[in-house]
Amino acid sequence: MTLLRDDIGRNEQPSGDNRIGDMVQISGGTFRMGSGDHYPEEAPVHRVTVDDFSIDRTPVTNRQFKAFIKATGHRTSAEIPPDPKYYPGALPHMLYAGSLVFSPPPRVANLRDWSQWWDFMKGADWRHPYGPKSNINTHDNHPVVHVSFADALAYAQWAGKDLPTEAEWEFAARGGLDGAEFGWGDELTPGGMHMANTWQGEFPAQNLNADGYERTSPVTAFPPNGYGLHDMIGNVWEWTSDWYAPKHAADAPKACCIPENPRGGREETSFDPRQPNIKIPRKVIKGGSHLCAPNYCRRYRPAARHAEAVDTSTSHVGFRCVKRTPATE
Repeated sequence: MTLLRDDIGRNEQPSGDNRIGDMVQISGGTFRMGSGDHYPEEAPVHRVTVDDFSIDRTPVTNRQFKAFIKATGHRTSAEIPPDPKYYPGALPHMLYAGSLVFSPPPRVANLRDWSQWWDFMKGADWRHPYGPKSNINTHDNHPVVHVSFADALAYAQWAGKDLPTEAEWEFAARGGLDGAEFGWGDELTPGGMHMANTWQGEFPAQNLNADGYERTSPVTAFPPNGYGLHDMIGNVWEWTSDWYAPKHAADAPKACCIPENPRGGREETSFDPRQPNIKIPRKVIKGGSHLCAPNYCRRYRPAARHAEAVDTSTSHVGFRCVKRTPATE
């Protein structure tokens, strides 16, 4: 693990002077984005440059999202029945307001069949994260979940912010440690210490809760990274503004051609090739969640990425926001 010249000195804990409200100012630079050691969609490793930006210190919490709902009256995607035109062949009784909730099964026959542990639950939404009988009364400081891309973007715009690009998000998640495996170094649990809310045990049936949390955790429950940012890894996946592409672009052949503030793929190529009749574009989500385990979805790393349909909400996806200087808008 080495630091690029542009990042020397940036792995130190930020001082109080660079905090803007609940945001942290990040000095931009050039870094090696992606990984060639894990999942194919993370490759190839390539150099990218980002400008200065500010980013939320934590994921948006239930308390913050509640203020947004109160001020705007926004209804989330999970509270609105799906539009039949986007789901050809679906029976009318299957199209109801709800969201995907993780429901651990007693046993699993095939880890490739995620339907064994995900339940599209009627009445599940940001206020009722585990179904209509659940609530967030004691979870003000937990990350808001069951938010679609549109919900996250609506909040960001209301707050005078934006959603981060994938490059901005990954640069911030690395905390100045360019090339490190995790957001804190090269060991998952240095000295036996859990640095993020992830899954311990054999996913999805055995959860040992060694980190102290079965599902989401308060957004400052785990140590911050080198930039003072909490929960960049684990707890909940986070939306970015980039359209999903199945791999990164190749590294620029010359230093003069390193991409600056890249914006990711194209909407028309982001559709899921496994569902050719459903034309719902997908965005990149980052950071992994409390459901990421060594035996399944080892995506608790800055380079990790996943595709998420823009209309989808789940019990393990949230978001945080950024502000940019006018030159990079």
